[in-house]
Amino acid sequence: MSLRRVQAAYAARAGEYAEQLGHMAAVAEPDRRLVLGWATDLTGPVVDVGCGPGHWTGYLHDHGVDVSGVDPVPEFVAHARDAQPGVTFRHGTAERLDVADGELGGVLAWYSLIHHGPEEVATVLVEFARVLRPGGGLLLGFFEGPVFEPFDHAVAAAYRWPVDALTALVEDAGFTVTGMHTRTDPGARPHGAITATRRPA
Repeated sequence: MSLRRVQAAYAARAGEYAEQLGHMAAVAEPDRRLVLGWATDLTGPVVDVGCGPGHWTGYLHDHGVDVSGVDPVPEFVAHARDAQPGVTFRHGTAERLDVADGELGGVLAWYSLIHHGPEEVATVLVEFARVLRPGGGLLLGFFEGPVFEPFDHAVAAAYRWPVDALTALVEDAGFTVTGMHTRTDPGARPHGAITATRRPA
C-alpha cells in the first residue's frame, strides 16, 4: 500500500484512533520512562514525527521539553491542536520535515515508520540525520520480529523489523546506535525501540 493510501486510511479512522490510543493512559509505563528519559537529556528542539493525535508531544511538552509535532494526516493535526492548545503542530511528512540542516536536538519517531518498507525507511533516516545537529538524538519505536515481514495492521499493512536489520539502516544513515530495547507485553505484539545519536558530518 502506498504511503498516500496509508494516510487516507488513517484520516478515515482518525477519530476512532484518537479515542482509543491518543492518550497517555494507553501507553505502557516502560515506554513513558524510556521516551521521557531520552527527551529530557537532549539539548535543542525536538520534533515528534508522525505525532498522530499528539499525546506524546503533549506529554513531553508538559515535562519541559521544547517539542513540536508533525503529521501527514490533517485530521490528526486538527485533533492535536484542539487537545494540546499550548503545543505547536503542523502538517508534514517524515520524508520532508521542512527544518533547516542541523536545527534539531532530537527526533522522536514512535511507531511512525511502521508502514514504510526498507528503501522508504532508509530515505527517512537520511532526512532525520540532515535535520539533527551532531550529537542530536533519535528514538525509533517499532514492531519487532525475527524477520522483516508485513502483517495485517488494524489501519493499513505494516511491517515487523528485526532489531539488527533496523539498526544497520540507522547506522548507515549517519547515526551511532546507543541502545536497543525489546519487550513483549501480554496481549500485544513484540515491541522494539532504538536510540541513536547523530555522528559528526
